Amino acid sequence: MPPQYSPSLRLSLPLVAFLLETIFILLFVFFVKIEHHEQVHTKFDKKTFIRSYAEFQDVHVMIFMGFGFLATFLVRYGFSGSGFNMLVAAMSIQWAILMNGFLLPQRHHSREIYVNLKSLIEAELCAASALVAMGAVHGKTNPVQLQLMAMVEVTGFVVSQWILRTLLHADPLYSFMLLHIFGALFGVMVSWVLHREGIKPQHEKEKTDHRSGLFAMLGMLFLWMFWPSFNSTLVHHRERGLKLTVIYGTYLSLAVSVVIAMSISMLFSSKGKINMMHVQSSALSGGVAIGVAMTAVHAPWVAMTIGFCAALLSTLGFRYMKGHMLFAFECHDTCGVINVHAIPGILGWLAHLLLQMTSTESTIAMQFAVHHIFVLLITVCMSMVMGTATGLFLKWSFWRSQQDRKCFDDQAFWEFPNLVVQK
Repeated sequence: MPPQYSPSLRLSLPLVAFLLETIFILLFVFFVKIEHHEQVHTKFDKKTFIRSYAEFQDVHVMIFMGFGFLATFLVRYGFSGSGFNMLVAAMSIQWAILMNGFLLPQRHHSREIYVNLKSLIEAELCAASALVAMGAVHGKTNPVQLQLMAMVEVTGFVVSQWILRTLLHADPLYSFMLLHIFGALFGVMVSWVLHREGIKPQHEKEKTDHRSGLFAMLGMLFLWMFWPSFNSTLVHHRERGLKLTVIYGTYLSLAVSVVIAMSISMLFSSKGKINMMHVQSSALSGGVAIGVAMTAVHAPWVAMTIGFCAALLSTLGFRYMKGHMLFAFECHDTCGVINVHAIPGILGWLAHLLLQMTSTESTIAMQFAVHHIFVLLITVCMSMVMGTATGLFLKWSFWRSQQDRKCFDDQAFWEFPNLVVQK
Protein backbone atom coordinates (compact mmCIF):
# COMPACT_ATOMS: atom_id res chain seq x y z
CA MET A 1 0.00 0.00 0.00
CA PRO A 2 1.50 3.41 -0.91
CA PRO A 3 2.45 5.79 1.93
CA GLN A 4 -0.19 8.24 3.08
CA TYR A 5 2.00 11.31 2.71
CA SER A 6 4.44 12.56 0.11
CA PRO A 7 8.13 11.73 0.75
CA SER A 8 9.72 14.27 3.10
CA LEU A 9 12.38 16.62 1.76
CA ARG A 10 13.46 17.71 5.23
CA LEU A 11 17.07 16.64 4.64
CA SER A 12 17.51 16.68 0.88
CA LEU A 13 16.24 20.21 0.15
CA PRO A 14 18.35 22.00 2.78
CA LEU A 15 21.35 19.83 1.88
CA VAL A 16 21.17 20.64 -1.82
CA ALA A 17 20.46 24.33 -1.16
CA PHE A 18 23.30 24.70 1.38
CA LEU A 19 25.72 22.86 -0.88
CA LEU A 20 24.92 24.98 -3.93
CA GLU A 21 25.03 28.25 -2.00
CA THR A 22 28.36 27.30 -0.41
CA ILE A 23 29.82 26.59 -3.83
CA PHE A 24 28.43 29.88 -5.18
CA ILE A 25 29.85 31.90 -2.29
CA LEU A 26 33.30 30.33 -2.69
CA LEU A 27 33.30 31.03 -6.41
CA PHE A 28 32.17 34.60 -5.80
CA VAL A 29 34.99 35.06 -3.28
CA PHE A 30 37.69 34.18 -5.81
CA PHE A 31 36.26 35.35 -9.12
CA VAL A 32 33.55 37.98 -8.73
CA LYS A 33 33.89 41.68 -7.99
CA ILE A 34 31.43 44.56 -8.01
CA GLU A 35 31.97 47.26 -10.62
CA HIS A 36 32.86 50.36 -8.60
CA HIS A 37 31.28 53.74 -9.13
CA GLU A 38 34.65 55.17 -10.22
CA GLN A 39 34.20 53.20 -13.44
CA VAL A 40 30.97 55.14 -14.12
CA HIS A 41 32.45 58.62 -14.24
CA THR A 42 31.27 60.34 -17.39
CA LYS A 43 28.00 62.21 -17.76
CA PHE A 44 26.88 59.82 -20.48
CA ASP A 45 27.59 56.78 -18.32
CA LYS A 46 25.58 58.23 -15.45
CA LYS A 47 22.57 58.69 -17.72
CA THR A 48 23.08 55.20 -19.08
CA PHE A 49 23.16 53.82 -15.56
CA ILE A 50 19.82 55.43 -14.70
CA ARG A 51 18.20 54.07 -17.86
CA SER A 52 19.73 50.64 -17.35
CA TYR A 53 18.51 50.50 -13.76
CA ALA A 54 14.95 51.26 -14.90
CA GLU A 55 15.16 48.41 -17.43
CA PHE A 56 16.66 46.13 -14.78
CA GLN A 57 13.72 46.86 -12.51
CA ASP A 58 11.28 46.05 -15.32
CA VAL A 59 12.93 42.69 -16.01
CA HIS A 60 13.22 42.04 -12.27
CA VAL A 61 9.47 42.54 -11.82
CA MET A 62 8.78 40.22 -14.76
CA ILE A 63 10.92 37.40 -13.36
CA PHE A 64 9.65 37.42 -9.79
CA MET A 65 6.17 38.94 -9.95
CA GLY A 66 5.13 38.23 -13.54
CA PHE A 67 6.20 34.61 -13.76
CA GLY A 68 5.45 34.12 -10.06
CA PHE A 69 1.81 35.18 -10.20
CA LEU A 70 1.30 33.51 -13.58
CA ALA A 71 2.34 30.20 -12.01
CA THR A 72 -0.53 30.34 -9.46
CA PHE A 73 -3.22 29.36 -11.98
CA LEU A 74 -3.78 25.89 -10.43
CA VAL A 75 -6.32 25.93 -7.65
CA ARG A 76 -4.25 23.87 -5.17
CA TYR A 77 -0.75 24.87 -6.28
CA GLY A 78 -0.57 28.60 -5.54
CA PHE A 79 2.05 28.44 -2.77
CA SER A 80 4.28 26.16 -4.81
CA GLY A 81 3.75 28.05 -8.06
CA SER A 82 4.89 31.39 -6.66
CA GLY A 83 7.32 30.05 -4.04
CA PHE A 84 9.21 27.63 -6.26
CA ASN A 85 9.34 30.28 -8.99
CA MET A 86 11.18 32.55 -6.57
CA LEU A 87 13.46 29.73 -5.40
CA VAL A 88 14.43 28.67 -8.92
CA ALA A 89 14.88 32.26 -10.15
CA ALA A 90 17.08 33.27 -7.21
CA MET A 91 19.27 30.19 -7.61
CA SER A 92 19.46 30.49 -11.39
CA ILE A 93 20.53 34.15 -11.31
CA GLN A 94 23.52 33.40 -9.10
CA TRP A 95 24.64 30.51 -11.30
CA ALA A 96 24.04 32.49 -14.49
CA ILE A 97 26.31 35.33 -13.28
CA LEU A 98 29.11 32.82 -12.89
CA MET A 99 28.46 30.93 -16.13
CA ASN A 100 28.16 34.11 -18.19
CA GLY A 101 31.32 35.46 -16.58
CA PHE A 102 33.34 32.30 -17.28
CA LEU A 103 32.11 31.57 -20.82
CA LEU A 104 30.93 34.96 -22.10
CA PRO A 105 33.33 37.43 -20.45
CA GLN A 106 32.95 41.14 -21.10
CA ARG A 107 36.64 41.73 -20.49
CA HIS A 108 38.64 39.03 -22.23
CA HIS A 109 41.93 40.23 -20.76
CA SER A 110 40.78 39.70 -17.19
CA ARG A 111 39.81 36.54 -15.31
CA GLU A 112 37.63 38.52 -12.93
CA ILE A 113 33.85 38.66 -13.28
CA TYR A 114 32.38 42.11 -12.70
CA VAL A 115 28.84 42.44 -11.38
CA ASN A 116 27.05 45.35 -12.98
CA LEU A 117 23.56 46.04 -14.25
CA LYS A 118 24.30 44.44 -17.61
CA SER A 119 25.50 41.20 -16.02
CA LEU A 120 22.47 41.12 -13.71
CA ILE A 121 20.08 41.64 -16.62
CA GLU A 122 21.75 38.88 -18.65
CA ALA A 123 21.57 36.59 -15.61
CA GLU A 124 17.86 37.28 -15.22
CA LEU A 125 17.30 36.48 -18.89
CA CYS A 126 19.00 33.14 -18.29
CA ALA A 127 16.75 32.64 -15.26
CA ALA A 128 13.75 33.38 -17.49
CA SER A 129 14.82 30.50 -19.73
CA ALA A 130 14.91 28.21 -16.68
CA LEU A 131 11.44 29.38 -15.59
CA VAL A 132 10.08 28.65 -19.07
CA ALA A 133 11.46 25.10 -18.80
CA MET A 134 9.98 24.80 -15.31
CA GLY A 135 6.53 25.49 -16.73
CA ALA A 136 6.48 22.17 -18.60
CA VAL A 137 6.92 20.16 -15.36
CA HIS A 138 4.83 22.52 -13.22
CA GLY A 139 3.21 20.60 -10.37
CA LYS A 140 4.90 17.26 -11.13
CA THR A 141 8.32 17.75 -9.52
CA ASN A 142 9.64 18.65 -6.09
CA PRO A 143 11.81 21.69 -5.31
CA VAL A 144 15.02 19.64 -5.21
CA GLN A 145 14.40 18.42 -8.74
CA LEU A 146 13.54 21.95 -9.85
CA GLN A 147 16.79 23.37 -8.47
CA LEU A 148 18.88 20.72 -10.19
CA MET A 149 16.92 21.12 -13.41
CA ALA A 150 17.47 24.88 -13.35
CA MET A 151 21.22 24.48 -12.84
CA VAL A 152 21.51 22.18 -15.86
CA GLU A 153 19.20 24.34 -17.99
CA VAL A 154 21.16 27.54 -17.31
CA THR A 155 24.42 25.71 -17.98
CA GLY A 156 23.09 24.36 -21.27
CA PHE A 157 21.73 27.72 -22.38
CA VAL A 158 24.97 29.58 -21.64
CA VAL A 159 27.03 26.85 -23.35
CA SER A 160 24.77 27.12 -26.41
CA GLN A 161 25.35 30.89 -26.36
CA TRP A 162 29.11 30.30 -26.26
CA ILE A 163 28.91 27.89 -29.22
CA LEU A 164 26.75 30.25 -31.27
CA ARG A 165 28.99 33.26 -30.63
CA THR A 166 32.30 31.42 -30.96
CA LEU A 167 31.66 29.11 -33.91
CA LEU A 168 28.93 30.96 -35.81
CA HIS A 169 29.69 34.53 -34.61
CA ALA A 170 25.99 35.02 -33.87
CA ASP A 171 24.77 38.42 -32.74
CA PRO A 172 24.42 38.30 -28.91
CA LEU A 173 21.21 40.33 -29.10
CA TYR A 174 19.63 37.74 -31.41
CA SER A 175 21.06 34.61 -29.79
CA PHE A 176 19.94 35.61 -26.28
CA MET A 177 16.31 35.85 -27.42
CA LEU A 178 16.45 32.17 -28.39
CA LEU A 179 15.94 31.55 -24.67
CA HIS A 180 12.26 30.90 -25.36
CA ILE A 181 12.95 28.06 -27.79
CA PHE A 182 15.73 26.56 -25.68
CA GLY A 183 13.81 26.71 -22.40
CA ALA A 184 10.54 25.39 -23.82
CA LEU A 185 12.05 22.41 -25.64
CA PHE A 186 14.31 21.62 -22.69
CA GLY A 187 11.32 21.56 -20.34
CA VAL A 188 9.15 19.52 -22.72
CA MET A 189 11.83 16.85 -23.04
CA VAL A 190 12.22 16.67 -19.25
CA SER A 191 8.44 16.33 -18.92
CA TRP A 192 8.40 13.60 -21.58
CA VAL A 193 11.02 11.53 -19.71
CA LEU A 194 9.28 12.09 -16.35
CA HIS A 195 5.86 11.20 -17.75
CA ARG A 196 3.39 9.88 -15.18
CA GLU A 197 0.58 7.50 -16.13
CA GLY A 198 -1.42 8.76 -13.15
CA ILE A 199 -2.12 12.15 -14.74
CA LYS A 200 -3.81 10.79 -17.89
CA PRO A 201 -6.07 12.06 -19.32
CA GLN A 202 -6.16 14.88 -16.74
CA HIS A 203 -5.24 14.93 -13.08
CA GLU A 204 -8.14 15.66 -10.74
CA LYS A 205 -6.21 18.57 -9.18
CA GLU A 206 -5.06 20.10 -12.47
CA LYS A 207 -7.76 22.75 -12.58
CA THR A 208 -8.30 26.43 -11.95
CA ASP A 209 -10.97 28.59 -10.34
CA HIS A 210 -11.91 32.28 -10.19
CA ARG A 211 -9.36 33.21 -7.51
CA SER A 212 -6.36 31.36 -8.94
CA GLY A 213 -7.28 32.51 -12.44
CA LEU A 214 -7.38 36.14 -11.29
CA PHE A 215 -3.94 35.92 -9.67
CA ALA A 216 -2.53 34.33 -12.83
CA MET A 217 -4.11 37.11 -14.89
CA LEU A 218 -2.32 39.63 -12.67
CA GLY A 219 0.98 37.90 -13.45
CA MET A 220 0.21 37.99 -17.16
CA LEU A 221 -0.47 41.73 -16.95
CA PHE A 222 2.92 42.32 -15.29
CA LEU A 223 4.60 40.37 -18.08
CA TRP A 224 2.55 42.06 -20.80
CA MET A 225 3.28 45.58 -19.57
CA PHE A 226 7.03 45.12 -19.15
CA TRP A 227 7.72 42.90 -22.17
CA PRO A 228 8.95 45.84 -24.31
CA SER A 229 11.71 46.35 -21.73
CA PHE A 230 12.45 42.61 -21.75
CA ASN A 231 13.04 42.64 -25.51
CA SER A 232 14.93 45.93 -25.68
CA THR A 233 17.06 45.69 -22.55
CA LEU A 234 20.11 44.22 -24.34
CA VAL A 235 20.05 46.87 -27.10
CA HIS A 236 22.78 49.37 -26.30
CA HIS A 237 21.61 52.87 -25.43
CA ARG A 238 23.87 54.28 -28.13
CA GLU A 239 21.65 52.50 -30.67
CA ARG A 240 18.71 54.71 -29.78
CA GLY A 241 16.92 54.18 -33.08
CA LEU A 242 16.99 50.38 -32.83
CA LYS A 243 15.98 50.48 -29.18
CA LEU A 244 12.90 52.60 -29.88
CA THR A 245 12.01 50.43 -32.88
CA VAL A 246 12.12 47.31 -30.70
CA ILE A 247 9.99 48.92 -27.99
CA TYR A 248 7.34 50.15 -30.44
CA GLY A 249 7.32 46.89 -32.38
CA THR A 250 6.97 44.79 -29.24
CA TYR A 251 4.12 46.90 -27.95
CA LEU A 252 2.18 46.69 -31.23
CA SER A 253 2.77 42.94 -31.50
CA LEU A 254 1.52 42.39 -27.94
CA ALA A 255 -1.56 44.54 -28.55
CA VAL A 256 -2.53 42.49 -31.59
CA SER A 257 -1.90 39.26 -29.67
CA VAL A 258 -4.45 40.15 -27.01
CA VAL A 259 -7.19 40.80 -29.57
CA ILE A 260 -6.48 37.66 -31.59
CA ALA A 261 -6.10 35.40 -28.54
CA MET A 262 -9.54 36.35 -27.23
CA SER A 263 -11.14 36.13 -30.65
CA ILE A 264 -9.73 32.72 -31.54
CA SER A 265 -10.48 31.36 -28.07
CA MET A 266 -14.14 32.27 -28.46
CA LEU A 267 -14.34 31.19 -32.10
CA PHE A 268 -13.13 27.64 -31.46
CA SER A 269 -14.92 27.16 -28.14
CA SER A 270 -17.76 24.65 -28.19
CA LYS A 271 -19.73 27.02 -25.95
CA GLY A 272 -18.67 30.18 -27.75
CA LYS A 273 -16.90 31.60 -24.69
CA ILE A 274 -13.39 32.88 -23.93
CA ASN A 275 -11.00 30.55 -22.10
CA MET A 276 -8.99 32.51 -19.53
CA MET A 277 -6.03 30.13 -19.87
CA HIS A 278 -5.74 31.06 -23.55
CA VAL A 279 -5.70 34.76 -22.75
CA GLN A 280 -3.19 34.40 -19.90
CA SER A 281 -0.68 32.69 -22.17
CA SER A 282 -1.35 33.41 -25.84
CA ALA A 283 -1.58 37.18 -25.23
CA LEU A 284 2.18 37.04 -24.60
CA SER A 285 3.05 35.06 -27.74
CA GLY A 286 3.47 38.20 -29.85
CA GLY A 287 6.16 39.47 -27.49
CA VAL A 288 8.00 36.15 -27.74
CA ALA A 289 7.89 36.07 -31.56
CA ILE A 290 8.87 39.70 -32.09
CA GLY A 291 11.73 39.28 -29.59
CA VAL A 292 13.44 36.72 -31.83
CA ALA A 293 12.83 38.74 -35.02
CA MET A 294 13.25 42.24 -33.58
CA THR A 295 16.54 43.18 -35.27
CA ALA A 296 14.94 42.65 -38.70
CA VAL A 297 11.56 44.32 -38.03
CA HIS A 298 11.46 47.98 -39.05
CA ALA A 299 7.82 48.54 -40.02
CA PRO A 300 4.82 48.63 -37.66
CA TRP A 301 2.66 46.43 -39.89
CA VAL A 302 5.32 43.71 -39.85
CA ALA A 303 5.35 43.67 -36.05
CA MET A 304 1.57 43.54 -35.97
CA THR A 305 1.48 40.69 -38.49
CA ILE A 306 3.95 38.70 -36.42
CA GLY A 307 1.79 39.27 -33.33
CA PHE A 308 -1.30 38.19 -35.26
CA CYS A 309 0.26 34.92 -36.47
CA ALA A 310 1.86 34.15 -33.10
CA ALA A 311 -1.40 34.54 -31.16
CA LEU A 312 -3.29 32.53 -33.79
CA LEU A 313 -0.89 29.58 -33.62
CA SER A 314 -0.54 29.78 -29.85
CA THR A 315 -4.28 29.80 -29.14
CA LEU A 316 -4.98 26.97 -31.58
CA GLY A 317 -2.11 25.04 -29.97
CA PHE A 318 -3.69 25.46 -26.55
CA ARG A 319 -7.07 24.37 -27.87
CA TYR A 320 -5.91 21.23 -29.69
CA MET A 321 -2.21 20.47 -29.33
CA LYS A 322 -1.85 19.85 -25.57
CA GLY A 323 -4.26 16.91 -25.52
CA HIS A 324 -2.80 15.39 -28.66
CA MET A 325 0.74 15.62 -27.28
CA LEU A 326 -0.33 13.70 -24.19
CA PHE A 327 -2.18 11.08 -26.23
CA ALA A 328 0.35 10.60 -29.02
CA PHE A 329 3.71 11.20 -27.30
CA GLU A 330 2.87 10.78 -23.59
CA CYS A 331 4.22 14.27 -23.01
CA HIS A 332 2.33 16.40 -20.49
CA ASP A 333 3.10 20.13 -20.79
CA THR A 334 1.39 21.72 -17.76
CA CYS A 335 1.73 25.38 -18.71
CA GLY A 336 1.73 24.83 -22.47
CA VAL A 337 5.21 26.31 -22.87
CA ILE A 338 5.54 24.78 -26.32
CA ASN A 339 2.57 26.90 -27.44
CA VAL A 340 3.60 30.10 -25.65
CA HIS A 341 7.37 30.04 -26.19
CA ALA A 342 8.56 27.36 -28.63
CA ILE A 343 6.11 27.84 -31.52
CA PRO A 344 6.07 31.69 -31.36
CA GLY A 345 9.87 31.63 -30.99
CA ILE A 346 10.26 29.51 -34.13
CA LEU A 347 7.76 31.77 -35.89
CA GLY A 348 9.93 34.77 -34.95
CA TRP A 349 13.01 32.92 -36.23
CA LEU A 350 11.23 32.27 -39.55
CA ALA A 351 10.12 35.90 -39.82
CA HIS A 352 13.67 37.06 -39.15
CA LEU A 353 14.96 34.75 -41.88
CA LEU A 354 12.41 35.87 -44.48
CA LEU A 355 12.84 39.58 -43.72
CA GLN A 356 16.62 39.40 -44.00
CA MET A 357 16.52 37.36 -47.20
CA THR A 358 14.14 39.78 -48.92
CA SER A 359 16.28 42.79 -48.04
CA THR A 360 19.68 41.49 -49.23
CA GLU A 361 21.27 40.20 -52.42
CA SER A 362 20.74 36.57 -53.39
CA THR A 363 24.28 35.37 -52.61
CA ILE A 364 24.39 37.05 -49.21
CA ALA A 365 20.81 35.91 -48.55
CA MET A 366 21.73 32.25 -49.08
CA GLN A 367 24.74 32.56 -46.79
CA PHE A 368 22.57 34.16 -44.14
CA ALA A 369 19.93 31.43 -44.52
CA VAL A 370 22.47 28.65 -43.98
CA HIS A 371 23.92 30.49 -40.97
CA HIS A 372 20.42 31.14 -39.59
CA ILE A 373 19.37 27.49 -39.96
CA PHE A 374 22.49 26.25 -38.17
CA VAL A 375 21.79 28.63 -35.28
CA LEU A 376 18.33 27.13 -34.82
CA LEU A 377 19.54 23.53 -35.23
CA ILE A 378 22.23 23.96 -32.58
CA THR A 379 19.73 25.54 -30.18
CA VAL A 380 17.09 22.86 -30.73
CA CYS A 381 19.49 19.91 -30.59
CA MET A 382 21.24 21.11 -27.44
CA SER A 383 17.98 21.83 -25.64
CA MET A 384 16.42 18.47 -26.51
CA VAL A 385 19.52 16.38 -25.76
CA MET A 386 20.20 18.13 -22.45
CA GLY A 387 16.51 18.05 -21.52
CA THR A 388 16.38 14.28 -22.12
CA ALA A 389 19.55 13.71 -20.09
CA THR A 390 18.23 15.90 -17.27
CA GLY A 391 14.94 14.01 -17.22
CA LEU A 392 16.76 10.68 -16.91
CA PHE A 393 18.83 12.11 -14.05
CA LEU A 394 15.78 13.49 -12.22
CA LYS A 395 13.88 10.22 -12.69
CA TRP A 396 16.21 8.57 -10.20
CA SER A 397 14.19 7.55 -7.12
CA PHE A 398 16.84 9.14 -4.87
CA TRP A 399 15.22 12.55 -5.48
CA ARG A 400 12.01 11.33 -3.79
CA SER A 401 9.43 12.68 -6.19
CA GLN A 402 5.85 12.93 -4.92
CA GLN A 403 3.21 10.31 -5.73
CA ASP A 404 0.84 10.86 -8.63
CA ARG A 405 -2.04 11.77 -6.34
CA LYS A 406 0.10 14.45 -4.67
CA CYS A 407 0.91 16.23 -7.92
CA PHE A 408 -0.43 19.78 -8.28
CA ASP A 409 -0.92 19.93 -4.50
CA ASP A 410 0.68 22.40 -2.07
CA GLN A 411 0.17 20.08 0.90
CA ALA A 412 3.08 17.94 -0.27
CA PHE A 413 5.56 20.73 0.54
CA TRP A 414 3.95 23.55 2.56
CA GLU A 415 2.63 23.94 6.09
CA PHE A 416 -1.09 24.56 6.52
CA PRO A 417 -1.70 25.25 10.25
CA ASN A 418 -5.46 25.25 9.80
CA LEU A 419 -5.30 21.62 8.62
CA VAL A 420 -3.26 20.30 11.57
CA VAL A 421 -5.16 17.68 13.57
CA GLN A 422 -4.99 18.29 17.31
CA LYS A 423 -4.13 15.17 19.30
